[in-house]
Amino acid sequence: MIEEIKNHINKDDPTIVAMFEAGAHFGYSRSRRHASMASVMFGVKNRVELFDLEKTKVYFEKAKAFIEGVGATGKQILFVSGKSEAKSSIVEQSSVFGTPYVAGRWLGGTLTNFAQLKTRMSRLVDLREQKVKGELAKYTKKERLMIDREIEKLEEMFGGILPMKDLPGALFVVDSKKEKTAIREAKKMRIPVVAIMGSDCDLSEVDYPIPANDSSSSSIKYFIEEIIRAYKIGKSRMIIPISRELTDKKE
Repeated sequence: MIEEIKNHINKDDPTIVAMFEAGAHFGYSRSRRHASMASVMFGVKNRVELFDLEKTKVYFEKAKAFIEGVGATGKQILFVSGKSEAKSSIVEQSSVFGTPYVAGRWLGGTLTNFAQLKTRMSRLVDLREQKVKGELAKYTKKERLMIDREIEKLEEMFGGILPMKDLPGALFVVDSKKEKTAIREAKKMRIPVVAIMGSDCDLSEVDYPIPANDSSSSSIKYFIEEIIRAYKIGKSRMIIPISRELTDKKE
């Protein structure tokens, strides 16, 4: 079956070749497949279903076009996954480009109660600055230890979303089935969701699904890098509005 899918793919199409090399074509066993995924599967190999990458590409191109649009507006993407296979890619790519992320347990209210969360995030920023400036020296050893523990706890909870100054323009999720709470909050706040979705996920659950392997680090890394690339392209097209003050001066 692997040879069949190799022969089936368009070897002149760099996107499809790259997805295949990343292992994006692997799904789960047929018994785990969600009914909505039937139309995007190619076949079965050793009881593991394989995605039709030609069809995956169609979904992927729509997702990238949307993400470019988000970048062009200047809004941010929030990357979300509690999967260990996704953590390193999310942290690495988000840190390089300065996008917010949740690489671990989703904290309820991250979107629906963002205004309240911002006060906790401000506390973290304030404590960080005090520590860097040496302003914590005035406290006793025991008090400094307690403050260090508070910083550590706040870092774990909010460190990844500190760059998020406002609600994001989109969520990028790895495994929609695992991140139901995040998706529920996004829907409530009318924030579009892009997601890598394994064969056990419901295609209709998100705005821009990418039916592909959502449990392989190489597959996840490929899609995250491509989404970041699309976002950067969009950002490069961002139109900065001319302020009224500058317009008046010209007149």
